[in-house]
Amino acid sequence: MFGGKCFFWSRISTLSSPEPEPFTLPAPLPKWPKGQGFAGGIICLGEIEVVQITKFESVWSCSLLNDSRKGAAFYKPIGIPDGFFSLGCYCQPNDQPLQGFVLAAREVAAPDAEGSHFCHRNDSPALTKPVDYTLVWSIDDWNGDIHDGCGYFWLPQAPEGYKVMGHLVTKKPGKPSLEEVRCVRADLTENCEANCLILDVNSKSPQKFPFWVWKVRPSHRGILGKGVSVGTFFCSSSGDELNIACLKNLDPNLHAMPNLKQVHGLIRHYGPTVFFHPDEIYLPSSVPWFFKNGALLYRKGELDGEAIDASGSNLPNGGNNDGECWIDLPNDDQRSTVKCGNIESAELYVHVKPALGGTFTDIAMWVFCPFNGPATIKVGVLNFSLSKIGQHVGDWEHFTLRVSNFTGELWSIYFSQHSGGEWVDAWNLEFIEGNKPIVYSSKHGHASFPHPGNYIQGSEKLGIGVKNDAARSNFYVDSSVKYQIVAAEYLGDGIVTEPCWLQYMREWGPTIVYSSRSELEKISSLLPAVIRFSVENIFDKIPMELSREEGPTGPKEKNNWEGDERG
Repeated sequence: MFGGKCFFWSRISTLSSPEPEPFTLPAPLPKWPKGQGFAGGIICLGEIEVVQITKFESVWSCSLLNDSRKGAAFYKPIGIPDGFFSLGCYCQPNDQPLQGFVLAAREVAAPDAEGSHFCHRNDSPALTKPVDYTLVWSIDDWNGDIHDGCGYFWLPQAPEGYKVMGHLVTKKPGKPSLEEVRCVRADLTENCEANCLILDVNSKSPQKFPFWVWKVRPSHRGILGKGVSVGTFFCSSSGDELNIACLKNLDPNLHAMPNLKQVHGLIRHYGPTVFFHPDEIYLPSSVPWFFKNGALLYRKGELDGEAIDASGSNLPNGGNNDGECWIDLPNDDQRSTVKCGNIESAELYVHVKPALGGTFTDIAMWVFCPFNGPATIKVGVLNFSLSKIGQHVGDWEHFTLRVSNFTGELWSIYFSQHSGGEWVDAWNLEFIEGNKPIVYSSKHGHASFPHPGNYIQGSEKLGIGVKNDAARSNFYVDSSVKYQIVAAEYLGDGIVTEPCWLQYMREWGPTIVYSSRSELEKISSLLPAVIRFSVENIFDKIPMELSREEGPTGPKEKNNWEGDERG
């Protein structure tokens, strides 16, 4: 806390910069099929209802003088419906279109006829005004003169039994009105965590008044997570522990989730076109095509494989990956043919699940390839095609669409990339045919990327690592028409029938362990001694999945089946 004084910060420019344009999807949203609460604008979380506010008034922005592209813009939500209250301000990097939200909340007065609203658990109201504000940080010119370019960051002080959802930003040093924001009763909240640094002001000058701003998200996420992202930010000038919370969805029925007809409508409207590299050899296929064309089930201790029914009905179901069974390619002349897949039969396998406490829907789309090809190592301008590292039978890859349950708007896509991945906001996607994004599948490895290019898994700065080439070609799958919904647990029993093969929890390919170091050491021996040590250090960080020939387990064995995506 700095009292009311405003300090000059030599690394920040407070000069006005062009306001970012609000982002809109390329095409208008359709009229979604009728349902319960999906895309209805308001979501009930139990004792409170929330709306998603996406209209903002700019309050303050700044850029770091050593890099004008790095900075942040801070906004106050506007257009809040009558009866709803702000929970905090919004912040985003200032080098991208305006795409974000904060939630506004109102207390539910009483249960309705169907009992979808909840009675108070105690006599305390769900929402209340703060009792005061603490100045977290401020900036002004060196002599302390006040002007409109100055930003002041306030943390509301919640009364006992309540928690704060976000900070306020003002242009003037006076404390905001206590009517500006509401605190939420503690039992209606969940813990949250900082997950992305937006602004880092950490000067090396004698006047050390650092300032950090982070995005936040619920700590417990996934299918069972009740935490609801408020869309606000956390800021600190002293490295304090996170002192804001997120909301909790106490409605067990998740009324805002889409019904099955609405899910089909979402996929038809947003289903990405997946482009494979023009030089791709190992293309996708449907799972039934893989089985019908000779894939074999092997059991531990038995030499001969067993033919697999097209539906996978004779695969062992349930349990876990105990190493007792695995699938392999046919061992006859069909082997090389099946390796290359059959793109005409390929379809995306869809898992629909609640996200962020049921305020968003995640549509995870899985693509199956009978074979994953060997990797290519890039060292500067040199490319080394490997003979073994990276290859395995049976390749499951995925990407995930995140859709707002307030409006049905596509918000972001998660691109899975080997052992990691990244969330990419809708403004940074490529679209084709209206609001259908493009997903680029990398050559041989089938990792997903939002744009064409040559991606390095290792050290981008040094240009050393596993090379992922992604480009558009005539090899593609349109997931808006070629898909099968295989799971949507929240819809209840009997709505979606899971295919037999989805219950197979063992490996979709044999495990063949070999020394990956021999290939990597051969590459190192060809390099100048001055860079050899750096290259070997990066090789040591290559994911373990690339150091052995091992078929992956199926979608249901992945952590993201019930949990949130990494990143």
